[in-house]
Amino acid sequence: MPYRSKKFSANPVPSEVQADLWDHRADLAESAVRNRHGHRLWAIPGTNLAATAWPAAAAHRWSLTWHYWWQAHYLDCQLDAVSRRPTKERLKTVRATRNSMILRNFGRVTSNHYYDDKAWLALALQRYKMLVPTHRSVALRPLIMNLTDAVDSATGVLPWKVGMTFYNVPTNGPAAMLFARLGRIDEAAQLTDWIFDNLLGNDGLIKDGIRLEMIGPVTEEWAYSYNQGVMIGACLEIAKRLAATQPEKAAEYQSRAANLVHSVAKHLADEKGVVRGGGGGDGGLFNGVLVRYLALAALEASDPATRKIARRLVLQSADSAWRHRLDLDGLPLFSADWAADARVPQSGSVLAASVGGAVNSSELPERDLSVQLSGWMLMEAAAKLMATPDGKGTSPAEK
Repeated sequence: MPYRSKKFSANPVPSEVQADLWDHRADLAESAVRNRHGHRLWAIPGTNLAATAWPAAAAHRWSLTWHYWWQAHYLDCQLDAVSRRPTKERLKTVRATRNSMILRNFGRVTSNHYYDDKAWLALALQRYKMLVPTHRSVALRPLIMNLTDAVDSATGVLPWKVGMTFYNVPTNGPAAMLFARLGRIDEAAQLTDWIFDNLLGNDGLIKDGIRLEMIGPVTEEWAYSYNQGVMIGACLEIAKRLAATQPEKAAEYQSRAANLVHSVAKHLADEKGVVRGGGGGDGGLFNGVLVRYLALAALEASDPATRKIARRLVLQSADSAWRHRLDLDGLPLFSADWAADARVPQSGSVLAASVGGAVNSSELPERDLSVQLSGWMLMEAAAKLMATPDGKGTSPAEK
């Protein structure tokens, strides 16, 4: 069935006003995360990392507890803001964040045992290199080499963790995007093709991964929202770079991306077109990652219907998340569930903790940095779409 979305009723707003409105909302989301979560690393002047909870416990304020891939997305969100409107303050902050991640890893960003974490940071640093070209990205090259060397010779893809025979989308999706952006199309296609050959479900969604156990391969059936996002992104990045030389092959990857967008609309969004679900911990970033690459599809998918669906998913989700936010001291606090009201986190509630390589949710997920980063990503995605010719005037309130 084709995707249908119910309409909000509201008075039309001029497109220029809408673009300015979403730009302002993205600014407020940026300020909210920086003011509540941003802090100096070990009180060192000129440094900047994000506390993983707000209100923060001592372990978070001193970065004794931190989550590598959350910080990678903190850096990526700052780069969204720089890309949208570069300022001296933003460039200063993004440099501080990049340098602080290296310092927090004692100069060795590759010492992390999880390849998905390293793939996310490499993606952010690759964008950093493009947006801050006067600064040498000394951490990017070692990460690229580390990921390249980790590709398993038997399966042709990356494991989730050093020494583990679990091969999943959260690792290979961002790695495929990275390789595509670096012009290493064959390697990007190899990772992407393996995922579609082995993890595409009957519902059109991408499952999580495969574990090689004594009894044989065991598929992890969960179709997480960010798995769809990274594969939309990987397909579009590959298609973009094949368009001029191999248009038929590029069309195949465009088709895969389009099918995923339609499946997301059918299975992962509610009847109003709002991306469904939520939660804290690592899961707090899942929907943010999805909408980042839905926004890419809204701009770069070859099929107009796919672009329209992707755009509406982003804008409907952004409209709902904004309406359900809390205003605290003039800055937004986003709900973990974009279709439900946000709740004020309390300092006495149970905090997120790492369990088996993943981070579970705080008692109130709104306390988690991951949740607020997703809200910020969503506002940046909406602002980006409203600033483009196809995005202007397509507020969810108007359609």
